[in-house]
Amino acid sequence: MFTLRSKFVDLNIDWGLLVVIAVLVVLGIVMTYSSSAVKGMLYYDNKYHFFFMQLLWVTLGSVAMTVAARVDVRLLWQWAKVLFIVSLVLLLLVKVPGLGRSVNGANRWIGLGPLSIQPSEVIKIAMVLIVAKVLTQTRDFGSFRRGMLPTLALMGLVCGLVMLQPDLGTTLVIAASVCIMLVVAGARVKHMAMLGGAGAALMTMAILSAPYRMRRIFAFIDPWADPSGNGYQTIQALLALGPGGLFGLGLGQSRQKFLYLPENHTDFIFAMIGEELGFIGGCFIILLFFLFIWRGFRVAMRVNDPFLSLLAAGLTSLIGVQAMVNIGVVSGLLPVTGITLPFLSYGGTSLIFTMIAAGLLLNVSRET
Repeated sequence: MFTLRSKFVDLNIDWGLLVVIAVLVVLGIVMTYSSSAVKGMLYYDNKYHFFFMQLLWVTLGSVAMTVAARVDVRLLWQWAKVLFIVSLVLLLLVKVPGLGRSVNGANRWIGLGPLSIQPSEVIKIAMVLIVAKVLTQTRDFGSFRRGMLPTLALMGLVCGLVMLQPDLGTTLVIAASVCIMLVVAGARVKHMAMLGGAGAALMTMAILSAPYRMRRIFAFIDPWADPSGNGYQTIQALLALGPGGLFGLGLGQSRQKFLYLPENHTDFIFAMIGEELGFIGGCFIILLFFLFIWRGFRVAMRVNDPFLSLLAAGLTSLIGVQAMVNIGVVSGLLPVTGITLPFLSYGGTSLIFTMIAAGLLLNVSRET
């Protein structure tokens, strides 16, 4: 651990964690340019369009991460409830006509002139904050009603609103992160088993209630049964990963970026990494995320404050679970769901709030 001194505050942060974040962000900038140059030329007559936009998001995200790393952590406790309520309001605003924006049938964005914000990214951090506060105040995990029910009520409310967008991927990330926080807080095994069973039943109902989700499940089982329809993205992702071989085709040499693989610079950027940097490059990205998870939970275990410990565990889980889900989808291990790869995928709201979460985690590391 090293100490960085500023005129505002002493930052005694986890530098290993910061290095991992920085490497992921830089790789994201490089791979965004490599995978989006063709789209930039086609739609904007500028192959650097997405590259420059990603630089803008990274700059804004870096500023936001720095602020989050320097804010007084006591304010997080005091403002957790307010931030949660504001995030809920934003989540409801996506359904307001003229304000909410729909893309591919999903109402996940609020329009702000030429810009847009995705409230589900805001609610993820707010959810971790409020759950960390509730679990710190509620220590009686021998009683399901007093120990777990308040947290489950919050999770049910948020997940229900996110599912209305609909956004199954973000719902899974939020639910998994809250469950990990419950385990860290000391929830009883039988209660977690009951929760797991109820979650599996609800997930089955959610899939059966939406025909497009059923089609995605069938496409996951056998994507070649519908190669030009629901199985298309999975097949094209595999056609990117396979030819990459051990060392890849070389940076900038992807063939799938020529409009074969949809969302190749956002949700499926890991396929571009596998194609251009090969198995070695893909494993390096996975290793970086494992290092992030290790350092994050290391922070959670080393901090003495229960609220900050749960906060660190929740923030680490948010990013770690999302990374695992994204990589699982791209590699054909999970059904397709629209979720970005943290730090690496092109995007505005997603990248900025991921970096805010990382900044808060670095902030907590100062208290170890």
